[in-house]
Amino acid sequence: MSIFSAILDKLGFGHKTDAAPPAAPAADAGAPSAATSSPAAPSPVVAISQVDVMAKLEALAAASPQKSNWKVSIADLLRLLGLDYSLDSRKTLAVELGCPKEFIGGDYAQMNMWLHKTVLQRLAANGGNIPKELL
Repeated sequence: MSIFSAILDKLGFGHKTDAAPPAAPAADAGAPSAATSSPAAPSPVVAISQVDVMAKLEALAAASPQKSNWKVSIADLLRLLGLDYSLDSRKTLAVELGCPKEFIGGDYAQMNMWLHKTVLQRLAANGGNIPKELL
């Protein structure tokens, strides 16, 4: 499982994108029951609903004994979600999300800023409510 997929899971997104392809082959395999395949097609679309990312992260931060600056720090965001926030993990996430190579290979401050912004943008693109000031 990718690191970004783990972020989505922790926030309750439920892999909407991953759910659509398996539904199509299952519907094709069950072709004799056309009534079953018709409702299966709209289900992935209905499953895409807005996730209250901000409320979830605020609740996690409030419950955490550690002080967190997750609104600007990718390491704090990953730690808050209970994920590996080591440099190696962040490098892996950076490669996964297409971070410019010059950031991954040396300027980790730029990589971290790029990662934080990109993760929030991708969460918003997947239906998360992220305030514009954080994007």
